[in-house]
Amino acid sequence: MNNVSAPAVTLRNVSRTYGDPTNPIHALRDVSVDIRRSEFTAIMGPSGSGKSTLMNVVAGLDEATSGQIWLGQNPIVGLGDTARTILRRTNIGFVFQSFNLVPTLSAEENIRLPFVLAGRKPTADQEAWIEHLVIALGLRDRLGHLPSELSGGQQQRVAIVRALAGRPTIILADEPTGALDTRTGREVLTLLTTAAREYGQGIAMVTHDPVAASYADRILVLADGRIVGEYRGLNPRQISDLLINLQEVSA
Repeated sequence: MNNVSAPAVTLRNVSRTYGDPTNPIHALRDVSVDIRRSEFTAIMGPSGSGKSTLMNVVAGLDEATSGQIWLGQNPIVGLGDTARTILRRTNIGFVFQSFNLVPTLSAEENIRLPFVLAGRKPTADQEAWIEHLVIALGLRDRLGHLPSELSGGQQQRVAIVRALAGRPTIILADEPTGALDTRTGREVLTLLTTAAREYGQGIAMVTHDPVAASYADRILVLADGRIVGEYRGLNPRQISDLLINLQEVSA
Protein backbone atom coordinates (compact mmCIF):
# COMPACT_ATOMS: atom_id res chain seq x y z
CA MET A 1 0.00 0.00 0.00
CA ASN A 2 1.93 3.01 -1.23
CA ASN A 3 -1.04 5.33 -1.47
CA VAL A 4 -0.36 8.11 1.02
CA SER A 5 -4.08 8.33 1.82
CA ALA A 6 -4.26 4.62 2.66
CA PRO A 7 -4.79 3.64 6.30
CA ALA A 8 -1.69 3.13 8.41
CA VAL A 9 -3.91 1.49 11.03
CA THR A 10 -7.42 0.10 10.69
CA LEU A 11 -9.64 -0.86 13.63
CA ARG A 12 -13.00 -2.54 13.14
CA ASN A 13 -15.40 -3.20 16.01
CA VAL A 14 -12.56 -3.38 18.52
CA SER A 15 -13.42 -3.92 22.17
CA ARG A 16 -11.21 -4.53 25.20
CA THR A 17 -12.54 -5.68 28.54
CA TYR A 18 -10.79 -6.44 31.81
CA GLY A 19 -11.62 -8.19 35.04
CA ASP A 20 -14.47 -10.49 35.99
CA PRO A 21 -16.38 -11.65 32.87
CA THR A 22 -19.64 -11.35 34.82
CA ASN A 23 -18.90 -7.69 35.62
CA PRO A 24 -16.27 -6.57 33.10
CA ILE A 25 -14.55 -3.22 32.83
CA HIS A 26 -15.00 -1.92 29.26
CA ALA A 27 -11.82 -0.08 28.28
CA LEU A 28 -12.78 0.03 24.58
CA ARG A 29 -16.27 -0.45 23.18
CA ASP A 30 -16.79 -1.36 19.52
CA VAL A 31 -14.23 1.11 18.13
CA SER A 32 -13.96 1.41 14.34
CA VAL A 33 -11.56 3.99 12.92
CA ASP A 34 -8.80 4.49 10.35
CA ILE A 35 -5.56 6.32 11.14
CA ARG A 36 -4.16 7.39 7.79
CA ARG A 37 -0.73 7.93 6.33
CA SER A 38 0.30 11.56 5.80
CA GLU A 39 -2.06 12.57 8.62
CA PHE A 40 -1.38 13.77 12.15
CA THR A 41 -4.13 12.50 14.46
CA ALA A 42 -4.52 13.64 18.06
CA ILE A 43 -6.34 11.35 20.49
CA MET A 44 -7.98 13.08 23.45
CA GLY A 45 -10.43 12.38 26.23
CA PRO A 46 -10.80 12.33 30.01
CA SER A 47 -8.69 10.04 32.18
CA GLY A 48 -10.02 6.51 31.86
CA SER A 49 -11.59 7.18 28.47
CA GLY A 50 -9.57 4.46 26.72
CA LYS A 51 -6.75 6.46 25.11
CA SER A 52 -3.92 4.35 26.49
CA THR A 53 -5.75 1.10 25.79
CA LEU A 54 -6.32 2.20 22.19
CA MET A 55 -2.60 2.86 21.74
CA ASN A 56 -1.70 -0.45 23.40
CA VAL A 57 -3.95 -2.57 21.18
CA VAL A 58 -2.69 -0.78 18.06
CA ALA A 59 0.89 -1.51 19.16
CA GLY A 60 0.07 -5.13 19.91
CA LEU A 61 1.06 -4.62 23.54
CA ASP A 62 -2.47 -5.48 24.63
CA GLU A 63 -4.83 -8.03 23.07
CA ALA A 64 -8.22 -6.89 21.79
CA THR A 65 -11.08 -8.88 23.31
CA SER A 66 -12.99 -8.70 20.03
CA GLY A 67 -12.74 -7.03 16.63
CA GLN A 68 -9.96 -6.74 14.08
CA ILE A 69 -6.88 -4.51 13.77
CA TRP A 70 -4.62 -4.14 10.74
CA LEU A 71 -1.24 -2.45 10.78
CA GLY A 72 -1.00 -1.48 7.13
CA GLN A 73 -2.11 -4.76 5.55
CA ASN A 74 -0.91 -6.90 8.46
CA PRO A 75 -3.51 -8.27 10.91
CA ILE A 76 -2.53 -7.99 14.57
CA VAL A 77 -5.31 -9.80 16.39
CA GLY A 78 -4.45 -13.43 17.05
CA LEU A 79 -0.70 -13.09 16.47
CA GLY A 80 1.65 -14.66 19.01
CA ASP A 81 4.01 -12.55 21.12
CA THR A 82 7.04 -13.14 18.89
CA ALA A 83 5.17 -12.28 15.69
CA ARG A 84 3.79 -9.10 17.26
CA THR A 85 7.24 -8.08 18.48
CA ILE A 86 8.66 -8.47 14.96
CA LEU A 87 5.73 -6.52 13.50
CA ARG A 88 6.28 -3.71 16.02
CA ARG A 89 9.98 -3.44 15.23
CA THR A 90 9.38 -2.90 11.53
CA ASN A 91 6.06 -1.04 11.51
CA ILE A 92 5.79 1.13 14.63
CA GLY A 93 7.85 4.05 15.87
CA PHE A 94 7.37 5.23 19.46
CA VAL A 95 7.82 8.73 20.91
CA PHE A 96 7.31 9.07 24.67
CA GLN A 97 7.01 11.95 27.11
CA SER A 98 10.06 10.61 28.98
CA PHE A 99 12.08 10.25 25.72
CA ASN A 100 13.04 6.63 26.62
CA LEU A 101 16.62 7.01 25.43
CA VAL A 102 19.20 4.53 26.74
CA PRO A 103 21.39 6.66 29.04
CA THR A 104 24.62 4.76 28.33
CA LEU A 105 24.30 5.05 24.54
CA SER A 106 25.20 8.08 22.43
CA ALA A 107 22.56 9.92 20.42
CA GLU A 108 23.64 8.08 17.28
CA GLU A 109 23.57 4.71 19.04
CA ASN A 110 20.08 5.45 20.33
CA ILE A 111 18.93 6.35 16.82
CA ARG A 112 20.26 3.06 15.47
CA LEU A 113 19.05 0.92 18.37
CA PRO A 114 15.90 -0.38 16.60
CA PHE A 115 18.05 -1.77 13.80
CA VAL A 116 20.36 -3.43 16.34
CA LEU A 117 17.41 -5.01 18.16
CA ALA A 118 16.03 -6.25 14.86
CA GLY A 119 19.40 -7.78 13.99
CA ARG A 120 19.78 -5.91 10.72
CA LYS A 121 21.78 -3.04 9.28
CA PRO A 122 20.15 -0.01 7.67
CA THR A 123 19.96 -0.17 3.88
CA ALA A 124 21.69 2.50 1.80
CA ASP A 125 18.35 4.29 1.43
CA GLN A 126 17.78 4.16 5.19
CA GLU A 127 21.29 5.49 5.85
CA ALA A 128 20.56 8.43 3.55
CA TRP A 129 17.20 8.97 5.28
CA ILE A 130 18.80 8.97 8.74
CA GLU A 131 21.44 11.45 7.55
CA HIS A 132 18.70 13.68 6.15
CA LEU A 133 16.76 13.59 9.44
CA VAL A 134 19.86 14.28 11.54
CA ILE A 135 20.70 17.33 9.46
CA ALA A 136 17.10 18.56 9.26
CA LEU A 137 16.68 18.32 13.03
CA GLY A 138 20.03 19.97 13.79
CA LEU A 139 21.61 16.97 15.50
CA ARG A 140 24.77 16.48 13.43
CA ASP A 141 27.00 17.99 16.15
CA ARG A 142 25.24 16.06 18.93
CA LEU A 143 25.49 12.48 17.67
CA GLY A 144 28.38 11.57 19.98
CA HIS A 145 26.71 12.98 23.10
CA LEU A 146 25.00 10.94 25.80
CA PRO A 147 21.36 11.82 26.60
CA SER A 148 22.49 13.48 29.85
CA GLU A 149 24.56 15.89 27.75
CA LEU A 150 21.57 16.96 25.66
CA SER A 151 18.73 19.37 26.39
CA GLY A 152 15.19 18.04 26.70
CA GLY A 153 14.38 19.26 23.20
CA GLN A 154 17.48 17.63 21.75
CA GLN A 155 16.63 14.36 23.48
CA GLN A 156 13.13 14.42 22.05
CA ARG A 157 14.53 15.17 18.58
CA VAL A 158 16.80 12.12 18.91
CA ALA A 159 13.73 10.07 19.88
CA ILE A 160 11.86 11.37 16.82
CA VAL A 161 14.74 10.49 14.48
CA ARG A 162 14.83 7.02 16.06
CA ALA A 163 11.08 6.66 15.50
CA LEU A 164 11.28 7.85 11.88
CA ALA A 165 14.51 6.07 10.91
CA GLY A 166 12.94 2.84 9.70
CA ARG A 167 10.03 4.61 7.94
CA PRO A 168 7.43 2.80 10.06
CA THR A 169 3.79 2.42 9.11
CA ILE A 170 2.71 4.49 12.14
CA ILE A 171 4.30 6.60 14.86
CA LEU A 172 2.61 6.40 18.26
CA ALA A 173 3.37 9.44 20.39
CA ASP A 174 2.35 9.50 24.06
CA GLU A 175 2.30 13.06 25.46
CA PRO A 176 5.51 13.85 23.50
CA THR A 177 5.68 17.47 24.73
CA GLY A 178 4.70 16.83 28.35
CA ALA A 179 8.25 17.18 29.68
CA LEU A 180 9.22 20.15 27.50
CA ASP A 181 8.99 23.91 27.88
CA THR A 182 6.50 25.75 25.67
CA ARG A 183 8.95 26.84 22.94
CA THR A 184 10.63 23.44 22.67
CA GLY A 185 7.26 21.70 22.72
CA ARG A 186 6.12 23.76 19.76
CA GLU A 187 9.31 22.83 17.88
CA VAL A 188 8.60 19.14 18.47
CA LEU A 189 4.96 19.50 17.33
CA THR A 190 6.14 21.27 14.20
CA LEU A 191 8.51 18.36 13.53
CA LEU A 192 5.66 15.87 13.88
CA THR A 193 3.52 17.97 11.55
CA THR A 194 6.34 18.01 9.00
CA ALA A 195 6.77 14.24 9.34
CA ALA A 196 3.13 13.74 8.40
CA ARG A 197 2.74 16.34 5.65
CA GLU A 198 6.16 16.21 3.98
CA TYR A 199 7.39 12.71 4.81
CA GLY A 200 4.03 10.91 4.45
CA GLN A 201 4.18 9.54 7.97
CA GLY A 202 1.09 8.38 9.84
CA ILE A 203 1.09 9.78 13.38
CA ALA A 204 -1.24 9.15 16.33
CA MET A 205 -0.59 11.30 19.41
CA VAL A 206 -2.25 10.97 22.80
CA THR A 207 -2.41 14.32 24.55
CA HIS A 208 -4.32 16.27 27.18
CA ASP A 209 -2.99 19.59 25.87
CA PRO A 210 -5.37 21.60 23.63
CA VAL A 211 -2.41 23.55 22.19
CA ALA A 212 -0.62 20.34 21.20
CA ALA A 213 -3.83 18.91 19.71
CA SER A 214 -4.35 22.04 17.61
CA TYR A 215 -1.28 21.09 15.54
CA ALA A 216 -2.99 17.87 14.42
CA ASP A 217 -4.95 17.47 11.20
CA ARG A 218 -7.67 15.54 13.01
CA ILE A 219 -8.77 15.11 16.63
CA LEU A 220 -10.43 11.94 17.87
CA VAL A 221 -12.19 12.27 21.21
CA LEU A 222 -12.82 9.22 23.38
CA ALA A 223 -15.18 8.83 26.34
CA ASP A 224 -16.09 5.63 28.17
CA GLY A 225 -14.17 3.54 25.65
CA ARG A 226 -15.97 4.93 22.59
CA ILE A 227 -15.05 7.48 19.94
CA VAL A 228 -17.58 10.23 20.58
CA GLY A 229 -16.28 12.86 18.17
CA GLU A 230 -13.97 13.61 15.27
CA TYR A 231 -12.94 17.20 14.57
CA ARG A 232 -10.74 19.19 12.22
CA GLY A 233 -9.52 22.77 12.17
CA LEU A 234 -10.11 23.58 15.85
CA ASN A 235 -8.03 26.14 17.72
CA PRO A 236 -6.82 25.55 21.32
CA ARG A 237 -9.74 27.47 22.86
CA GLN A 238 -12.30 25.45 20.90
CA ILE A 239 -10.58 22.20 21.88
CA SER A 240 -10.51 23.24 25.54
CA ASP A 241 -14.23 24.11 25.47
CA LEU A 242 -14.96 20.78 23.80
CA LEU A 243 -13.18 18.82 26.56
CA ILE A 244 -14.81 20.86 29.33
CA ASN A 245 -18.25 20.18 27.86
CA LEU A 246 -17.44 16.49 27.57
CA GLN A 247 -16.40 16.32 31.23
CA GLU A 248 -19.59 18.10 32.27
CA VAL A 249 -21.72 15.63 30.33
CA SER A 250 -19.78 12.68 31.82
CA ALA A 251 -20.02 14.01 35.37
